[in-house]
Amino acid sequence: MDKNRAAGTPGRQGRAEDNLGPNSEIGRKLKQYYDDLVHDEVPDRFAQLLSQLEHAETSQDKD
Repeated sequence: MDKNRAAGTPGRQGRAEDNLGPNSEIGRKLKQYYDDLVHDEVPDRFAQLLSQLEHAETSQDKD
C-alpha cells in the first residue's frame, strides 16, 4: 500500500485546487480580487489623462 494513501493524504483524484492545501484559498481570493479589478470602470480623470496622452502622441507623430 502507498504510504501517502495510508497516511490519509489525498491522491491526485481531487481537484487541482485541493492539492494546494491552504494555498487554494489564497488563490481563490487573488482570483476574486483580480476579477473585481478587471471589471472596475476607469475613473473619468484617468480616462481624460489617457486621451490627452494619445492626442499628444498623435500630434508628435504628425510633426
